[in-house]
Order: sequence, then C-alpha cells, then structure tokens
Amino acid sequence: MGPVTPQSLIIELEEAIASGSSERRMNTLRRVTDLFLGESDRLNDTQIGVFDDVLCRLMKRIETKALVELSGSLAPVDNAPIEVIRTLARNNEIAVAGPVLSRSPRLSTSDLVEIASSKSQQHLLAISGRSEIEEAVTDVLIDRGDRQVIHRVAGNSGARLSKTGVTVLVRNAESDENLAERIGGRPDVPAPLIHDLLLKATETVRARLLAQTPAESRSNVQRVLEKISKDLGRDTVVARDFVPAQRGILQMKREGRLTEAALLEFAERRLYEQTVAALSMMSSAPIELISTLMQKERSSGLLIPCKAAGLEWPTVSAILVSRLAHHTMSEGDLAQARDDYYRLSRSSAQRILRFWQIRATASNEPSAAAG
Repeated sequence: MGPVTPQSLIIELEEAIASGSSERRMNTLRRVTDLFLGESDRLNDTQIGVFDDVLCRLMKRIETKALVELSGSLAPVDNAPIEVIRTLARNNEIAVAGPVLSRSPRLSTSDLVEIASSKSQQHLLAISGRSEIEEAVTDVLIDRGDRQVIHRVAGNSGARLSKTGVTVLVRNAESDENLAERIGGRPDVPAPLIHDLLLKATETVRARLLAQTPAESRSNVQRVLEKISKDLGRDTVVARDFVPAQRGILQMKREGRLTEAALLEFAERRLYEQTVAALSMMSSAPIELISTLMQKERSSGLLIPCKAAGLEWPTVSAILVSRLAHHTMSEGDLAQARDDYYRLSRSSAQRILRFWQIRATASNEPSAAAG
C-alpha cells in the first residue's frame, strides 16, 4: 500500500453518509477497518490519524452492532486509532466498550480512572480483567466496585494495589471467605496484614491458603498459622474499661448525636468499647450483658439487643463481624444470621431482653444470657 491519503477514504465516507443506507455505512466501516488492520504495522502517526478521523466520523452514524464489531477488531491492536478507542471505551453499551476496556493498550491510566469513576459496574468489571492495572485505577475499582469487581481485582496478579487498596480488601475479606483466599495468595500484601487476615479467617480458609502457597513460601506461612493456632487457644477475653466510652456515648445522647449511623461507624472502625456502650444505650441493656454477648461464638444472642434497638441489618452485620479477632463469621453464617434477624420481631426481642435482665439480676450473673 502506498501512502494513505484522506481523499479516497473521505470521499467514500461522505457518499456512505449521504446515501442514508445503514448497510452502506456498515460496509464502508468494514472496508476502512480491514484496510487499517491490513496495514497497521506499516503506518506512521499521520496515517493512523487519517483512519482516526474517518472512523470517528463514521461511528456517529452507525448502529450498535457495527460498533461492537469495530471494538472487537481494534481492541488488541497496539497502534489502534486512539480517539476511536477512547470513544468506544466510553460507550454506555458494555458490548461496545467491553472489548477495548479489557484489552486495548491505547487507553491511558487517566482514561481508565475517568471511566471507572463514572460508568457502570459492567464497565468496572471489564477494566478489572486487564492484564496490567495501575494503582490509581485499582483504587477506584475497589472503592466503587461491587463484590464481583472486587473479587476480580483481588485475583488479578497484574493489578497493582496501593496501601489503601490492600487495607480495604483485607478489611472486606474478614467477612468474605472467597475474597480472603484471593488476597491470601497475593505476594504483594504485607505480612502483617496477611497475619491479621489469617487470624480472623476460618480454619477452612487457612487450609486453602496454605494449599495455594508455593512450596518455597509454605514453611513461612505454616509458622504463621501455627502461631495463630496457639494464640487462638489462649483465653483472649481481656478486661475492658467501658467507663470512658460510656461517658462519651452519654454525651452523644444528650447532644442528639447517638444515631444508628454513629453506631455503624463505631462497628466499621472496630471501636469495641464504643460499639458496646452505644448498643447498650440504644437497647437499654446493661453494658455487661452486651459485652458478654459480643464475646459469644454464636451470634444469635447478640441479635436480640440489636433488634430491640431497632437496628437495620447493615448495622447489625457490621457489629457481628467487628467482634473479637477469634470470632469469625463465614458468608453462610452471616446469611443465616440475617434470616434469623428478619424473622425476629422487635417486641419479642424486647421481651427476651427484659427476661435476661431479670434473670441476671436474680442470679447476679450477666453471662447467663447464652448466645
């Protein structure tokens, strides 16, 4: 092919657009695309720019089906017309945007950050499957992405994670076994965070992580797991001083700031004393009773004061997973707790709570409330 000139392409383009025929526009698009693909390795920047101009003009008048075909053809091409790629990537139809979002090397980090910040979860999912993803992009994916997006990022060895991104993933993994397995197998997660993750993981997850670990690293992981097993075998219930937290919660109540949103924040930040004190105040239950229920391995007892306080499930879930490190809930256990919580009426929870308090007063044993 001689030097690419815009004249013939533009003439054909104008005729295709003027004809009003979708079939002709489609055929023109295929001809221009095939011409580019056949010569792409010999084109200079100026020549690629010609194709960019022609295709961008033609794209405005063609149907989605043709755009899907164009996206699939250009996605793997290293020197594909850049404005065409950017336009395809921002298309609201994932069938159009998906191929270039997941494969095109022409999209810059800023392009991907912008798209990940504004487009649908399907767009984010396509980006999360790229062979290489910069930290700036994974931060947005982790922040905006749903469970499927986050899992794909965590399992993508080509996705670079920032310190913030790793911390968020590890926190989410505390109540998500599948996510814990994906993170545990990554070599770029700092050892202290892996230790914390393993500490809160179930035995099943620990076993799976050990099985996935390369032979050369397995002895180190085994030592961590053995240490965790010893730690979990000890009595980890320590004396807690709730007085400062109670004072703060009482002040919040006086000022009208003791809300469910505040309790949710305490639980999510794992502020144990404040969580216990706030739940105690909001459910009108003794703080010793709430503390005892928080330490029970089973979650059923803790559902009672939560329901008595009229809490929504997201807050209850956060409280359940924020308990002491040796209390871990699998996804199945959390789902069962949710079902139990929705079946429990608030009036029944309040009656049970009053019964527990009367029994505890009579026996002087706040721990009588079995979880």
